[in-house]
Amino acid sequence: MKKLTVVLCIFLLLGTVAFAQGSAEGAAKKSNLRVGMVTDAGTIDDKSFNQGTWEGILRASKDYGLDVKYLKPAGTTEADYLKEIGNLVDAGYNFIITPGFKFETAIFEAQDKYPKVKFVILDGEPHSADYSVFRIEQNVVAVYWAEHESGFLAGFAAALQVKEGDFGFVGGMEIPAVQKFNWGFQQGVKYANANFGTKIAMKQENNLYQGSFDNVSAGQQIAASMYDRGVDVIFAAAGGVGVGVINEAKNRASSGQNVWVIGVDVDQYPEGVMPNGKSIILTSAMKYLDRASYDMIEAELNGTYPAGQILHLDATNDGVGIPVTNPNLTKSVTDEVAKVYAKMKSGEIKVAAVGDGLFK
Repeated sequence: MKKLTVVLCIFLLLGTVAFAQGSAEGAAKKSNLRVGMVTDAGTIDDKSFNQGTWEGILRASKDYGLDVKYLKPAGTTEADYLKEIGNLVDAGYNFIITPGFKFETAIFEAQDKYPKVKFVILDGEPHSADYSVFRIEQNVVAVYWAEHESGFLAGFAAALQVKEGDFGFVGGMEIPAVQKFNWGFQQGVKYANANFGTKIAMKQENNLYQGSFDNVSAGQQIAASMYDRGVDVIFAAAGGVGVGVINEAKNRASSGQNVWVIGVDVDQYPEGVMPNGKSIILTSAMKYLDRASYDMIEAELNGTYPAGQILHLDATNDGVGIPVTNPNLTKSVTDEVAKVYAKMKSGEIKVAAVGDGLFK
């Protein structure tokens, strides 16, 4: 299938049904647009994909006085997702954002069932259950990110800061978006080793996918094993599993061990803060989820909703990066990261989206 790649200039600013109603009240209503969201696996405060998406929706609600709500499905099947989408539509919500590839088949069905409702799917595009048909209608926008580019920047920054040691990677499900984070991360470390004299080792035993995005305890156990093997920094691209990694790092750092975590999707620095006020989050590989949901809502309000399009966000349109503020990185490191980012934007540095990587 041919994909239509569109770069939106608005992104240059990058910046048992559980009716877990996240209703948010804004100022006086300025639009009849009502924005709904169905959460993916995990909770609305997962410190990652769900939360990042919802924060952008809440910001739009505040700025434009919109009625917004999220629903948490009972499970993660197509039927579960379609049920909550239907509940939102029945309640009058006419703009629905779905975060994650698991919504692809549900949106494939919903785009026909609810032709007057606008949809945004993040990290995926509509297709049939057997992958034989990929089709996106005029009431759907699909958004993808170049996760390998933000992974590269985070790996490069971490390598420059730590200089010498062992790095590990913990993924959630072994899906393209998570794999790209991993491959980019490895390339960023390799670039630092080759061009800046860092000595970061990455062993295959410290590179794994847990298989889910919501098993916090498993994430903590995996992190414990890696830290016991001498790993200094773990890049956790794993949703709730990553929360477990962060918890383990906080426990160890609180007792004096020098360990770090690289966050994902959003700036996870606040999630790594310990009682002493310091955080174990070295930096984060960001996708600016909040900006994507916010900008799609704004586009609809401005009459510029990119109907039927597949958007690709990367360094060239400021769709990925690391946090603007990185308290655990020195200025010399962030200066070098800025230079590398500029080279990525210009095309001088190209990051592969696939590869075997460095873990040996």
